[in-house]
Amino acid sequence: MYRVLITGAIDPVGVELLRQEPDIEVDFRPDLPMAEILEIIGNYHGIITRSETPVRRELIDRGTNLKVIARAAVGVADIDAEYATEKGILVLNTPGKNTNSAAEMTFGLLLAVMRKVALANEGMRQGQWDRHRFTGRELLGKTVGIIGLGNVGHRMARFCLGFEMRVLAYDPYIPDEVFERNRVEKMDLETLICESDVITVHTPKNRETMGMIGAAEIARMKQGVVLLNAARGGIIEEKALLEALRSGHVAGAGIDTWSTEPPPENPFRDLPQVVMSPHIGASTVEAQRRVAESIAAQVPRALRGGVVDYPVNMPQIRMLEGDLMTSYTVLVERLGMCADQFMDFQPTQVEIIYRGSIARHDCTLLRLAFLKGFLKSRLEYVSYVNAEQRAASIGLQVTNTSEPGFTDYESAVKCVLRRSEREFAIGGVVFAGPHPRITLIDDFTFEVEPTGNFLAIHSRDRLGVVSSIAGVLDQHRLQINSFAFSHSDARRRSMFLIRVTRQVPPAVVEQLRSQPHITLVRTIGL
Repeated sequence: MYRVLITGAIDPVGVELLRQEPDIEVDFRPDLPMAEILEIIGNYHGIITRSETPVRRELIDRGTNLKVIARAAVGVADIDAEYATEKGILVLNTPGKNTNSAAEMTFGLLLAVMRKVALANEGMRQGQWDRHRFTGRELLGKTVGIIGLGNVGHRMARFCLGFEMRVLAYDPYIPDEVFERNRVEKMDLETLICESDVITVHTPKNRETMGMIGAAEIARMKQGVVLLNAARGGIIEEKALLEALRSGHVAGAGIDTWSTEPPPENPFRDLPQVVMSPHIGASTVEAQRRVAESIAAQVPRALRGGVVDYPVNMPQIRMLEGDLMTSYTVLVERLGMCADQFMDFQPTQVEIIYRGSIARHDCTLLRLAFLKGFLKSRLEYVSYVNAEQRAASIGLQVTNTSEPGFTDYESAVKCVLRRSEREFAIGGVVFAGPHPRITLIDDFTFEVEPTGNFLAIHSRDRLGVVSSIAGVLDQHRLQINSFAFSHSDARRRSMFLIRVTRQVPPAVVEQLRSQPHITLVRTIGL
């Protein structure tokens, strides 16, 4: 049974969906003080948070059973994802679920600033009727500069195009076709800053973006520019923005996110040309429901060792459609487990060879799956998150090779482990169905389903080997489920891969090793 602590007020639909999982116990305690979280976190396998709960090193250290840290939002700047990776803990979030809400909020701030809606509303509440005081500016024909053309940025671009604005965008990590598809002009940051009437930021908060709009950048902007920040506090330097607003160089600003939340002192409240909100960009009924549903779908998969849609601290994986990649992932992890149990040497190199049509895809997940399977009995907690780190920690060098021209099967995977002159090879195929099969062990060919308890036996080519094996198993009442045989002319050896109905006792292994012509016996559990 997995225990999950929820410290953020996620939509009730997410809580209910999690409670329907048969192997998950949910403790819903929104806004729990940090001191109490630290006291109890060791009892939980997962924690679901919102921005009110930072997940720092101390919490991770105390969470001795943690397997997953889930952020029911996009921002993860207050989660120590690097340290979580070291501990093998998966960090995930929910990007894209509040995209429309955040973009609508940003555009709402823009309209409120340009048309002085907040000031007019306040005047009306005070019984005033001063239409001339609230004369604003149109968006038609204005130039907007969007910094960051990701989920929210490209949505904002569509809204601006609908108001017949000229749309510029800067994002060095987005391919040209995305700019073309969204009908925006790709610009360098300097040109965007100089040419825009409105500038809005839609980037994550990291070392590269913190303070990217400061005093120097604001000084190069047009007189009367409008700045918007509904992304993350600190991307636009608040002190520089405050001074530019007071001087009139910046005509107005819309701010939803703050460097410190809530701001201990807020000098912007004295400036009538600023429209402010308390970080509510994602606070819509629709967005919070989508976020909760995403969390409820991802957390169970993460706890069970599966692959999630939005991992923060593992490589982004472009999944193959349907059951094929899922089946190959299971197969390759079991190839790693089999290799670990069969080999009698510690490899320094592993080469993973992707063959046939699968070689044309991103096979990152398969590499992680093999390492996870191979290392999990050798090292403390290995997951998809830290498998490559764990491999590096024991000096295991991992390389990938693609063989798209391979024709023996439509697709296949082969893993070769080496140390000096020693080498071990194992491979497999997923047939249509899907039906995963081990097809190669120690250079002997098979076609075996990768599940169950196995005896792997090498023997010389002599009469009586099969009968001696059967005799030992009969003596110990060990029933055979399947019996696979492979012969190598080059090695003048044979190999048997025998699936049995239960775990093989050590006494059986010792008796088999004592039989004439048997040179190797291994037990393998998959």
